[in-house]
Amino acid sequence: MAANSRDQGRLPAPFLTPGSSSFLDFMSTHAPEQLPGHRPLPPVQGAIEAPHGTTIVAVAFPGGVVLAGDRRATMGNMIAQRDIEKVFPADEYSAVGIAGTAGLAVEMVRLFQLELEHFEKVEGDTLSLEGKANRLSTMIRGNLGMAMQGLAVVPLFAGYDTDREKGRIFSYDVTGGRSEEFGFAAVGSGSIFARGALKKLHRGDLTEEQTATVAVQALYDAADDDSATGGPDVTRRIYPVVAVISEDGYRRLAESEVADIARTVLDARLQLPNGPLAPVV
Repeated sequence: MAANSRDQGRLPAPFLTPGSSSFLDFMSTHAPEQLPGHRPLPPVQGAIEAPHGTTIVAVAFPGGVVLAGDRRATMGNMIAQRDIEKVFPADEYSAVGIAGTAGLAVEMVRLFQLELEHFEKVEGDTLSLEGKANRLSTMIRGNLGMAMQGLAVVPLFAGYDTDREKGRIFSYDVTGGRSEEFGFAAVGSGSIFARGALKKLHRGDLTEEQTATVAVQALYDAADDDSATGGPDVTRRIYPVVAVISEDGYRRLAESEVADIARTVLDARLQLPNGPLAPVV
């Protein structure tokens, strides 16, 4: 890429050479030093202190899937940010929720968005949802070196599968291992508590609004037991980010919609602090 053809008004040769439709593969070949996983880190002793995003939940319903995340980022025992956003659209029919090192996670999401857009422009078609999940797995694996130094990124990927006509959820580990989750999933420091709430509340016949409420209930339970997860902050008007992906595409719920759901949850908790009760059988 060093031989620039600016004087001739043409793109450099690598841009004109046929090859993979993957932007990640192109960068790996022609400018690997620009990719996050290839950047050398200075030697350090002990854990690296960096803001971390926490709890993300995904809940499927008959018309698609809801992806939601709290707004708190922590650095050690301190709150680094109260209004961070952890849920992003990947393309028209998919979204990513990020947990782990916040700066690297946001950079990975932007690269993933570019990867999907590049494929669509080169191939004239979109990747299948399965293909998108696989591409994200490869990107996470490329960050393994940093993950081993404590800078891990563990996203939750969800989308509407236009071929199967349903919402699907994929979770990952730090090595890029991918698993499809059925019904619901949660990642991040508060995920164990959120998952417990989802087990109790999820049903296969929920409406979109009910599913969004279940997601907020799960995040509330996570915040109730995990100090790194932030609950709805009524005084500052900071509420979870909630997105719906359906046959109509990606849609982020308006703040007023999420605020109404959060207030309903908070009002109900005044009567039942531990949340809605599920039937014994």
